[in-house]
Amino acid sequence: MKKLSRGAYEDMKGFVRVAETVLEVLALSVMYYMTFKRGYDIPAFGYKGKYVLMGVYAVLMYIFFQNSDCTMFGHLQRVDLILGQVIALLLVNFVTYFQLCLIAQHMLSPVPLLWLLLWEALAAVVLVFIYTGLYHKLYAPHDMLLIYGNKRGVSLKIKMDSRRDKYNISRLMCVDDGLDAIFAEVRNFDAVILNDVPAQVRNDILKYCYQHRVRTYVAPKLTDIMLRGARNNTLFDTPLLLVKGSGLTPAQRVAKRAVDIVLCSVAMIVAAPIMAVVAIAIKLEDGGPVFFRQKRLTRNGREFDILKFRSMIVDAEKQAGPVLATDRDPRITKVGRFIRATRLDELPQILNILKGDMSIVGPRPERKVIADEYCKDIPEFAYRLKVRGGLTGYAQIYGKYNTSAYDKLRLDLMYIENYSLMLDIKLIILTLRIIFSKDSTEGIDKAEELQTQAAKLLAELDREENQ
Repeated sequence: MKKLSRGAYEDMKGFVRVAETVLEVLALSVMYYMTFKRGYDIPAFGYKGKYVLMGVYAVLMYIFFQNSDCTMFGHLQRVDLILGQVIALLLVNFVTYFQLCLIAQHMLSPVPLLWLLLWEALAAVVLVFIYTGLYHKLYAPHDMLLIYGNKRGVSLKIKMDSRRDKYNISRLMCVDDGLDAIFAEVRNFDAVILNDVPAQVRNDILKYCYQHRVRTYVAPKLTDIMLRGARNNTLFDTPLLLVKGSGLTPAQRVAKRAVDIVLCSVAMIVAAPIMAVVAIAIKLEDGGPVFFRQKRLTRNGREFDILKFRSMIVDAEKQAGPVLATDRDPRITKVGRFIRATRLDELPQILNILKGDMSIVGPRPERKVIADEYCKDIPEFAYRLKVRGGLTGYAQIYGKYNTSAYDKLRLDLMYIENYSLMLDIKLIILTLRIIFSKDSTEGIDKAEELQTQAAKLLAELDREENQ
C-alpha cells in the first residue's frame, strides 16, 4: 500500500474533521426531530414540514458550530470544545424556540427544548472525547524545527511546549547558522516555524519550504498583517495590492454602530438584575463606591471615562501607582476577585458602548500612560486607535491577560484589517466561551513564570554556542 505524502496526510486530517462535524450535526438534528415530534403538536408542520424544520435546525447548528470554533477536534483542548459546543447548542435552541412560537402563533412550553439541550450537551461531551481521542490516535504530534532570528524568538517554544500533544519542537536553529545548514535540516521535520527572522532570509526559507511542500508556520510582521487586509487591484497586467490604512469604511462604521446599539439595548435588559446584585455586593463589603472610572483611549486617540465595577480597595492606585494587578494582588477585594474571574466587572461598559465611546468588539482601550510607554518601544502600537475600543476583541479571544504588547498589536491589527460584521458576530459568540476559560485570565504571575523559562532556555543555548 502506497504511503501518503505529508501534504495528503494533512488534507486527510481536514476531511476527517469535516466528516466528524457533519455526523455530529446529523445526530443532534435527529434528536431535535424526535423532540419536536413528541413534544410539540403544531398542525401546520404535522406532515413533511417537520423535515424542513429539521433541516433548518441542522443548518443553524452547523453555522453556530463553525463560528464557535468548537469542531476543531485535536486542535483545541477538550474543555474549550465542550464549552463552545454547549454555548452553540444553547444559542441554536434559543433561536429555535422562538421560531416554533412564531409558527404556532402562541408561546410554547420550553421544557421539551430544555430536555433536548441537556441530552445534546451530554452527547456533545461524549463525541468530543471520542473525536479528540481518535485525532490523537491517528495523528502524532508534529516534529518541528524552530528557526529564529533574535534570541527572544525562542520564547515561542515555551508557549508551544504547553501543547506537546500537538506540537513537538525538537530542534532550534538560528539564522546565523546559514541558509545551507538550515536547508539541510528543513526536510528532516514535519513542519518549520519562522519567528523573528529578518525579511530577506525569511523569504528564502519560506520559498524553499513552499517548493518542497514543508508545512511552515510564520509569526507575521506588522506589514504582513497589513497586506492581508489589502484589496486586489487587477486593472493592469501587473497585480497590485491596495493598502488604505484608514481602518473601517464609513459604511462599515455605520453598520457596526447600529449593531452595537441594538445588541447592547437587549443586553442591558438581561444584565440589569445581575448588575444590581453585583452593585449591592460591592457596597456591602466595604461601603465604598460601586463603580470605578478610569481614563482610556479610543478611536483617534480620544480619551473617555471607562466604567467598571470596582474590584479593588478604594484608592488602590494611590497606594501602588498605575500598575497591572497580579493574580494574588492584596488590593483586590473578595467580591472583586469573583467578578474579575467571571468578567462581571466589565458589564457597566455596556453604557460606554451605548454612549458611543466604545464598541462591543474592538481593541481593548488602554490608559494613555501605558499606551505612551508601549509606543516608546513599539511606535506602531498607535495603529490600534483606527477603530473604537472594544468590550471584547481579537486579542481578548485569542490572547491572554499577560499577552505581550507586540502580540496584542498583531492580533488587533488582524481584526482591523480583516473586519466584517460576521467576524464581529463570531467574536461575540467566542467571548461567551472565553468567560469560562481559565487560560485567558492568566495574569502577570504567569507571565513572569514564562519569562523565567525562556531565560533558562536562552542560557542553555548560550552554553551550547560557547562549547
